[in-house]
Amino acid sequence: MPKLPLPPPKVDLVRIGADIHLLPAETVIWRIYSQGGAHPTTWGQFRAWGPTSARFDHHLPPPSSQSREILYGAIGADAAATTIAEVFQETRTVDRVRGAHTWVAFATVADLHLLDLTGNWPTRAGASMVLASGPRPRARLWSMAIYDAYPDVDGLIYPSSMNKNESCVALYERASRAMPRYPVFNRTFSDPAVLGMLKNPCAQLGYKLI
Repeated sequence: MPKLPLPPPKVDLVRIGADIHLLPAETVIWRIYSQGGAHPTTWGQFRAWGPTSARFDHHLPPPSSQSREILYGAIGADAAATTIAEVFQETRTVDRVRGAHTWVAFATVADLHLLDLTGNWPTRAGASMVLASGPRPRARLWSMAIYDAYPDVDGLIYPSSMNKNESCVALYERASRAMPRYPVFNRTFSDPAVLGMLKNPCAQLGYKLI
């Protein structure tokens, strides 16, 4: 299996250039956020605390509340299921009550410029597709390097390693200009109306629903 090396120096990343995926305004992004737990947030809030164990946190260590903020989500026809696959991949159990998890979908109000990790940019930069599926501590170093090398990049688009390579996004705080005032969907997992929406993706993924 290809290894994931350390990111190259900033000057090399600048020379390689960024492969930009233009995410147009009115793109619907799905995400799961938690109103409880260690890092409670609201539906459109970027997480300032980091780095955590999440793959592409670009925060500077040690973990603290920073001006660098991040928001993870998914796009595409199967985006809702992708969020389930990604968020609950460690336990493969979806708890409808514990953690106060909430599903939200919102439509962006501005174009976003995302570094495309679904094509051959990782290879050209000296990495591989392991960037989206390999060791997370090393992937976070890449995200930090990308953030520093490309000041016009609003975040990353990358393939889900848990749901058939569906598209995920990691948005830096630079993308906050694209956040709408209100979401188009925002319901807690404990809402009876959400139960039916959870059953199909959990069954398809083989995740336990409690």
